[in-house]
Amino acid sequence: MSQDVATHCPYCALQCGMTLRRTDSGVRVLPRRFPTNRGGLCQKGWTAAELLDHPNRLTTPLLRDRPDGDLRPASWTEALDRVEAGIRRVQTAYGRDAVAVFGGGGLTNEKAYALGKFARVVLGTRNIDYNGRFCMSSAAAAGNRAFGVDRGLPFPLADLATADTLLLVGANVAETMPPLVRYLVEQRQRGGTLIVIDPRVTATARQATLHLQPTPGTDLAVANALLHIALAEGWLDKDYIAARTTGFTEVRRVVASYWPARVEQLSGVPVADLEAAARALGTAERAIILTARGAEQHAKGVDTVTAFINLALALGLPGRPGSGYGCLTGQGNGQGGREHGQKADQLPGYRRIDDPAARAHVAAVWGVRPETLPGPGLSAYELLSALGTADGPKALLVFGSNPVVSAPRAARVTARLRALDLLVVADFVRSETAELADVVLPTAQWAEEDGTMTNLEGRVLRRRALRPPPAGVRTDLEILADLAGRLAPVTAAGAGLRFPVEPREVFAELRHASAGGIADYAGISWERIDAEDGVFWPCPEPNLPGSPRMFTDRFPTPDGRARFVPVEYRPADEEPTPDYPLYLTTGRVLAQYQSGAQTRRIAPLRTAAPGAFVELHPDLAVRLGIDDGDEVRVTSRRGEMRAPARLSPGIRPDTVFAPFHWPGTARINSVTSDALDPVSRMPEFKVCAVRVEKA
Repeated sequence: MSQDVATHCPYCALQCGMTLRRTDSGVRVLPRRFPTNRGGLCQKGWTAAELLDHPNRLTTPLLRDRPDGDLRPASWTEALDRVEAGIRRVQTAYGRDAVAVFGGGGLTNEKAYALGKFARVVLGTRNIDYNGRFCMSSAAAAGNRAFGVDRGLPFPLADLATADTLLLVGANVAETMPPLVRYLVEQRQRGGTLIVIDPRVTATARQATLHLQPTPGTDLAVANALLHIALAEGWLDKDYIAARTTGFTEVRRVVASYWPARVEQLSGVPVADLEAAARALGTAERAIILTARGAEQHAKGVDTVTAFINLALALGLPGRPGSGYGCLTGQGNGQGGREHGQKADQLPGYRRIDDPAARAHVAAVWGVRPETLPGPGLSAYELLSALGTADGPKALLVFGSNPVVSAPRAARVTARLRALDLLVVADFVRSETAELADVVLPTAQWAEEDGTMTNLEGRVLRRRALRPPPAGVRTDLEILADLAGRLAPVTAAGAGLRFPVEPREVFAELRHASAGGIADYAGISWERIDAEDGVFWPCPEPNLPGSPRMFTDRFPTPDGRARFVPVEYRPADEEPTPDYPLYLTTGRVLAQYQSGAQTRRIAPLRTAAPGAFVELHPDLAVRLGIDDGDEVRVTSRRGEMRAPARLSPGIRPDTVFAPFHWPGTARINSVTSDALDPVSRMPEFKVCAVRVEKA
């Protein structure tokens, strides 16, 4: 006898709809028509159920009895006793901020909300952040200061197919979210122009009408050049600028110095290509500009995104059907995960934690005094880098993240994790981070618990459980509720705090906490989500529709206008030198996801992408005496990695590329830069100086 449930893929922010079927022989993935993917799935989605009954699945807590000992099975009582005692000991000795929390962009909205609440009212710590800081923070900061709001796509995904010109900046969607490619195909079939900006000829760039191949880290200069050309040619929407924006005069002055010949020298993009791209955007009736990690993961990522937003505003795109600016969110709940309290500076509803009114509202929902809520804490990399230091946290609780592989300058992060008095990891496999833990708590997987996710469009979706977790496994909500019951009596808030374990009950509380905030979920219920194929936030009232298209009449700024922000190009934190003569850039491959803790365990995905590689141009390989398949060593000022060479004429001769899904000697994040954007605190994953040699 079989059982079916309609749910969503556990991977990227496209959150493709799928059907799970439970039979006597196991769990199968079946197609489901949903607005975002229309029945399509990528290889990761089709194989997603294989992890549910994987032999590596954790089904009992694990404890380490001494620093040099191995992890051993333990009961839940013993494990939670160890966690409770460790937290009490650390906070008694060093204060509340000595215990930190690190979350993930794959957690449901309910779990992200509960994690933020747990950190602030149970632990009383300001130190909570999440791995979305490595993914979306630059675009979020740029969107907030330009539009007054951060929503990845402020329009429905289907708009992509209707654009006359579509510009993708640093986005390789053919490998990172393949079902989205059908919108690109439809756009091209309509006669549309697809422009891709990327240092590599990726699978996405090969579909483009025009491919701009800049030096890594120079996208900002390219954006300013495109606006310079549009201004010179008279392609700006002057009425829109006058009626709906502020600050254009200063931006106009700044981009005057980004003439095409100068930007060709800075970026390597030929003048003719800059002019062709500007013409395609400036003369289109409908145009969309999308940025992704290639433009954002830089120490100037906020300014780079801002430059493309400036271009979109000058052309009058935001708020018009088939037009606008958007950001391609990466992680499954990268949008919702940053809306409800996982970030160091935020409270639920995308409220600022240093805003007295926001603190008062959320404190009232939680039943605590506003003054008991801690202030802003350290951003993700700064938090990880401070672990175990004299002034840093001495204990860390990790939910839904694997920073040993995913963090920049990963060898330092690994050393800091080892220096902790207490490391607790909640996961369903023994990730590389779990291998370092003092306590590992086995958690439920995506098909074993209900909850909501918010996809890249701002569409709140419902993930449904097919089956309960295996015996011995608890949900994250159950773990947090148990720890809250043990620890809450010693907090200023007292023992009256409620930590429900039922996701529907947590979502009801989240709705109240988000009410009146930027990301207002107050009018969204699970029943509405089911009836409407998801509900777009903001949705402040149950009897009001959601907001699939934003900015049609005004922007959520005090004066209702979008803000131009002048930005100047500056080089990457590290430029090539004689000792480190090449640029390194990183990214993903089709068959793997994030740190690979899940996908590296699935046989078909492991077969499709068995290991890391270093992509380099054949001309560079000749100079270095490297043949295809040779093991090479990539070295930066921070560390090195080794992997086989893969020769490709589609990458710049001054640049090498490596994917970041693998640990050990193949871990490219041993090499990457930890320079941070001054606004978003995003690390500069996408460019650093390296040397490459045959190993």
